[in-house]
Amino acid sequence: MGLSATGSVFNITAIAINCYCHICHSVAYHQICWPWHTSLYVCLIWLLTVGTLVPNFFVGSLAYNPRIYSCTFTQTASARCTMAVVIVHFLLPVAVVSFCYLRIWLLVLQARRRAKPETKPCLKPGNIQSFLTTFVVFVIFAICWAPLNGIGLAVAIDPEAIAPCVPEGLFVASYFLAYFNSCLNAIVYGLLNQNFRREYRRIVSALWNPRRCVQDASKGSQAPPLGNAHHPVRLDTL
Repeated sequence: MGLSATGSVFNITAIAINCYCHICHSVAYHQICWPWHTSLYVCLIWLLTVGTLVPNFFVGSLAYNPRIYSCTFTQTASARCTMAVVIVHFLLPVAVVSFCYLRIWLLVLQARRRAKPETKPCLKPGNIQSFLTTFVVFVIFAICWAPLNGIGLAVAIDPEAIAPCVPEGLFVASYFLAYFNSCLNAIVYGLLNQNFRREYRRIVSALWNPRRCVQDASKGSQAPPLGNAHHPVRLDTL
């Protein structure tokens, strides 16, 4: 569970950094970044994810919590560990992603205010659409995870005094709100991304009428004929 949550946050941060470099520094981006670098970045993200979870095994902060019926991070186990988790898992990613998206927004506004077309930055519609999608995903992430991390930050300041004062209902609601963030991502991509909407429609159509879906797939797999006896294909027209 920790790998999933932490990896999700780091992936959101990596996507924001990638969008910032691709849009704001497109020339240097295409000169430095190559397709095979993606595998290195993915490995780096998961190495950082595993690295941030290792200290939990030394301070005993992973334990069963009867309020949410799961084994999870215990905020009262170590004030320093809780503070580090809040900073690394929430505050630092939010600061980095906010900086990246703020610079992208400023670039978009500058592009719209330019009078001369040749001075406009190279902003393709696909880049803007991808940026808007990831920006909405980030905003929803910040909203969903803010209550839980706010409670963790308050508990880290004074665990003995603040932890007993946190209402059980508030803690449970903040925890499940953070988990609900993963459910909202699929909805956001479906609403804002045309490719996701098209695939969603195909999935629903296949579930509603699987026989027709199989027939369409079989028709699509057949290569169209190049010509027939009545209308042969001329080589000089190809």
